[in-house]
Amino acid sequence: MNVTLTLEDDLVTKATKIAAERDTTLNGMVRDYLQTLTADEEAEKRKKDLERLHQSFRDVQVNIDKITWKRQDLYERF
Repeated sequence: MNVTLTLEDDLVTKATKIAAERDTTLNGMVRDYLQTLTADEEAEKRKKDLERLHQSFRDVQVNIDKITWKRQDLYERF
């Protein structure tokens, strides 16, 4: 997909020099930056989701009373 950006000339000039020093292109640098940005966001979301899951485990407490049934009761047929 092609995307059009509006950037100042001096910014493009400086960024192009940096890209050349890194043996890449300005397009490659932008692509790498966006890939890193989205990967970081996804990792942060997974981290938050995992923390919410752990918090729910800590918050939920189930009180299981003494077992009063026998295993064979589970298989009793009518």
